[in-house]
Amino acid sequence: MKLHVLPISANSHGCLAIIKHLSLESSVAIVDAMGKTRTPEFIAMNPAHCCPTLQFADDSAIWESSAVMRCLCNKFDEKGELYPRDDLELRGKIDMVLDWRNSTFYPELFHIVYMMFGVDVDEEMAKQQFKKLIEVHFPLIQDTFLNGKKFCYSDTPTIADLSLGPLVTLLKGRKKFWEKVPEGIKEYYERVLEAFPGMMEYVKLLEDKALNYDGPGADAEP
Repeated sequence: MKLHVLPISANSHGCLAIIKHLSLESSVAIVDAMGKTRTPEFIAMNPAHCCPTLQFADDSAIWESSAVMRCLCNKFDEKGELYPRDDLELRGKIDMVLDWRNSTFYPELFHIVYMMFGVDVDEEMAKQQFKKLIEVHFPLIQDTFLNGKKFCYSDTPTIADLSLGPLVTLLKGRKKFWEKVPEGIKEYYERVLEAFPGMMEYVKLLEDKALNYDGPGADAEP
């Protein structure tokens, strides 16, 4: 198997964390796909030309970070450490967080963060999206998903945290927005990073880009 990733991308970081945490390097080769996702070879494997992409021995593949993380855990995480096998209620809650992250939380980051990657964003929309993070999404994470626990619905980390936590790095690209992120969210983010030291070399790539970003919106008020 091969895991095609964009090393700087928060969407790849959870999958990379699983490879490192479960010591899967001999079973799953990590392939840097930067600059390769629009090649004919890559598109033949993944017509959506996105990462992460998990390529199987027959050259078929799956993509979307949550699907890839589930697959890796179902195949290699025999103890159910990161994605429980026996506790179906907890598994269902993890699945809910994964789906919420992709359908609700991640889209709200677009205008806040993607100017770092050369994408045109709307500054007024960035303020509106951040306001929704502050008033709706961060309270949901803290009061419902965490609710006194160290990680989402658990005192040990799961793929729910590997999906949600790495996205927080992106917010460091707007210094004044980052200052307004609740301390509870920042503390949760740090717990996720500490739990998966193997992904830090990749997180550092994104963090450095965010902290050094000085283009449009970098100093904007939220």
